[in-house]
Amino acid sequence: MNNRLWLHKKAAINTNRVEIKMNWKTIFKSFKNKDMQKRIAVLLGIVVAYRFLAHVPVPLAEPTQLREAISSAIGTQGFGGFLNLLTGGALTGFSVVLVGLGPFITASIITQLLTKAIPKLEELHKDGESGRRRIQQWTRMISVPLAVIQSIAFIYILRESVLAGNVAALSGTTPMEWVVAVMAMTAGSVLLMWLGELVTEQGIGNGISILIFAGIISQLPTMFATIISSLFDTSAGAMNVFGWFELPINPLSFWITLIIALVSLAALYVLVKINEAQRVITINYAKRVRGNSSYGGVKSILPIKLIAAGVIPVIFAVAFLSLPAFIGQILKATGNPAYAALADNLINWFQAPNPGEFTGATWQSFIYPALYFVLVIAFTYFYTNIVFNANEVSENLQKQGGFIEGVRPGYQTEVFLKTTVNRLILFGSIVLGLIAIMPFVGEYLLFQFAGVSGTNLTIGGTGLLIAVTVALEALRQLNSRALMVTYDEYK
Repeated sequence: MNNRLWLHKKAAINTNRVEIKMNWKTIFKSFKNKDMQKRIAVLLGIVVAYRFLAHVPVPLAEPTQLREAISSAIGTQGFGGFLNLLTGGALTGFSVVLVGLGPFITASIITQLLTKAIPKLEELHKDGESGRRRIQQWTRMISVPLAVIQSIAFIYILRESVLAGNVAALSGTTPMEWVVAVMAMTAGSVLLMWLGELVTEQGIGNGISILIFAGIISQLPTMFATIISSLFDTSAGAMNVFGWFELPINPLSFWITLIIALVSLAALYVLVKINEAQRVITINYAKRVRGNSSYGGVKSILPIKLIAAGVIPVIFAVAFLSLPAFIGQILKATGNPAYAALADNLINWFQAPNPGEFTGATWQSFIYPALYFVLVIAFTYFYTNIVFNANEVSENLQKQGGFIEGVRPGYQTEVFLKTTVNRLILFGSIVLGLIAIMPFVGEYLLFQFAGVSGTNLTIGGTGLLIAVTVALEALRQLNSRALMVTYDEYK
């Protein structure tokens, strides 16, 4: 019995240590396990399939002409540029996965709000795995009509505004071809939803986040090519080094790139720290005696992360803020003069980060960053309350004979956990919000003091924020999975 208790304590200590620091040795050892190899192979295969689908055009017109027309049209549109980033270039290629995971994310927000608002749905959520599966099935069902609506809206916008001046790109298209295009885009969105769930089943990260991460990472070569091209553009003069010699580098681009790189590294460091930070609560288990055997009387831990919601608040905030601008684009595409003023206001006030727009000092320029900051905080609170239910944790601890030292089991434990989580969320969400709006501040300062605009900081900053958070969460789950398959070595 003593040996078992010692092993239990050792496992608890090792688990705590792994949560704080990645055990790369364990991760590399786990790659020899066949189950781990299968999971990673499935993950990589799904990502490759997703990137392949991003290059499959909608069967509507001649693909090359359509791609060139859309690329030239969205080059100056912040909404299109940001959507193109999240979809991994699916917009410029008018791909079948253009709608992407937006319908599923929207449906998830709707069902989670209804779960909190409707008592019967909340009871169903508390029923366990079966109840959550039913709610998840309803989320999938809601995603399909949303995908149809968004597909029609995207095609309508592209037809009436983006491609209105390019008759050759859409010449000869029939109504049936438009119907087929809507069906193809809806099918692509549903297929991505299924692929995301397959990734989640592998236990190496959230599937939806992984696919968004893959789309963002796929844009890195283009981004680096743009940076290198601006660095070596010496049309305005070369860089003079102490008057001794000249380097074939653009001086202004060099200093801007250096400053952005240093600030990005600092933001990356802070982001990693707040994602890994956690409050560890010690749980004591009462010693019980049954017959000649005794059990319990050991200590365990309850780690509460500083940002338990991960990247979901950022994705939700971006999706929520994209909706008004999206509606504005639809109203503008109708060409009705009665909606012209409203459409322009929705696009200007709620437009996704546009490096060419956030350069003035008018109050409209600060609507999007301010709402972005507030929504990141709000969704952090909202989603954390879903993934961490203090009432359920308190009840489970009481049933298992566990208690927090100095806190009475039951209601007092629930109050203690809620207070602790709310304090962590307050600090973590504010830091996450500040990191999210930092690129806006950087663009504004660059324009005010250097006269530079169009640096794509807002788009790249949000992409970096999502990519880093998803990567850390995936590494954490990979580490946990590696610990499971190599657990025999800890005995």
